[in-house]
Amino acid sequence: MKDKEIPGGMLMKKEAGTMIKPNALRKGDKVAVIAPAGPPDRVLLNQGIAALEEMGLNVFIGRHVFDGEEAGAHLIQNRVDDVHAAFRDPSIRAVFCANGGYGSAKLAPMLDYQLMEHNPKIFWGYSDLTYLLEAIRKGSGLVTFHGPMVASDLNEAQRTSGTLTSFSPLFTGESVTFDSRNSQLFKLAPGTGTGRIIGGNLTLLTNGMGTPYQVETSGAILLIEEVAEPAFRIDLMLTHLKQAGVFDQVEGVILGNFQVEQEEEARVSQVLEDFFASSPFPVVGNFPFGHCSPNCGIPLGVNATLSTSPPQLVIESGVV
Repeated sequence: MKDKEIPGGMLMKKEAGTMIKPNALRKGDKVAVIAPAGPPDRVLLNQGIAALEEMGLNVFIGRHVFDGEEAGAHLIQNRVDDVHAAFRDPSIRAVFCANGGYGSAKLAPMLDYQLMEHNPKIFWGYSDLTYLLEAIRKGSGLVTFHGPMVASDLNEAQRTSGTLTSFSPLFTGESVTFDSRNSQLFKLAPGTGTGRIIGGNLTLLTNGMGTPYQVETSGAILLIEEVAEPAFRIDLMLTHLKQAGVFDQVEGVILGNFQVEQEEEARVSQVLEDFFASSPFPVVGNFPFGHCSPNCGIPLGVNATLSTSPPQLVIESGVV
């Protein structure tokens, strides 16, 4: 696949063999917290920052973290500026997003992907940030990270030992294994597959189709998670992805948490079973990724192996 120009001067990188891994963290490192998808609650953010500080990190808060609609026409540019400032500052080793929300997609055509390519560092988030995780991964060739966010997941009420432990590979550079010790995984379709792991929130993956930032799944293991969507919407979005060819050449699918109301759980489970049961690739569900607790962080763009006897996912390190 040849490189091609797309909006914002971004270069679409080759999908294999070109991923850039950021450096591992060390205690005492400076990290940035930004909010590309919306302003966090100040109390929850401070509690999450305290959790990062307990890991030995020094936290810098982006200038525009608390900007809301009052910023008017400057809002998106302000959020872009925070992303660029974090990547431009050589003293910052990682960029953690504060929380999800809405509007990350608006940043994608405005980002300087060459800046990120030449200043690789950890970029970490999920939910609405799915759009930027994929845009940055494709545009800069940088490994990105699907993981718990500072205000929404590391506050005192939400954080768990499992969530906090998932930050450890950022320091150690170790590979990560998920099996029955982490969660009650279940098999929807048998097999073994190896490929780069990509994906994230189902709504954002669907929204990205037909854009330069759409997920490219050939030879990949695809992560899918969702929150607060009824069964019929999940069915519609999966059908959209199928008809767009997303599942034609995947090596496997891992299903994270699908957080829905109790009365909707059985219907969602049935939709997933009906959709994936006859798949010619392995499909395993109930991974602790996404809108759940614990919410474990994983690198995107690195190689992983998914197997089903027993269900297991092994992911190579995302840092060097």
